[in-house]
Amino acid sequence: MSNNTIVNVQVKSLPHGEGLPLPKYMSEHAAGMDLYAAVNPEVVIPPGEWKLVPTGIAIALPVGYEAQVRPRSGLALKQGVSVLNTPGTIDADYRGEVGVILMNHSKQDLIIKRGDRIAQMIINEVVRIDFEQVAELSETVRGAGGFGHTGVKHG
Repeated sequence: MSNNTIVNVQVKSLPHGEGLPLPKYMSEHAAGMDLYAAVNPEVVIPPGEWKLVPTGIAIALPVGYEAQVRPRSGLALKQGVSVLNTPGTIDADYRGEVGVILMNHSKQDLIIKRGDRIAQMIINEVVRIDFEQVAELSETVRGAGGFGHTGVKHG
């Protein structure tokens, strides 16, 4: 089954983001679009610290959608880099710059240069919820079994 739905999202390049690529998919079936660092010339994040890294873009999501900013797996594996508030959420009514809070989990300085691919952004549909307060919830096999209730061993 193929999902060929295309959602139009307006994007504005901010002055310090001029010349950088817009978010884009790096493979045919990629879920996330890469985001680029709009720093000049570079930002250094010492071990164990984090910084807000600008992307130089602002977006206008349609009502009913959100964007999530997530770590890039290659940066996580090779350099110990993560997005601190994973996933970061961009709401449909936000019009400010998309920023990425990068965390350096490694033991050496992380150097972010202009145009580096620093995170990925995924656009999702949002379902609005209307809570109904009840005295009791319906029963399930799991019930109230919490974190780790199924153990770690197979079988």
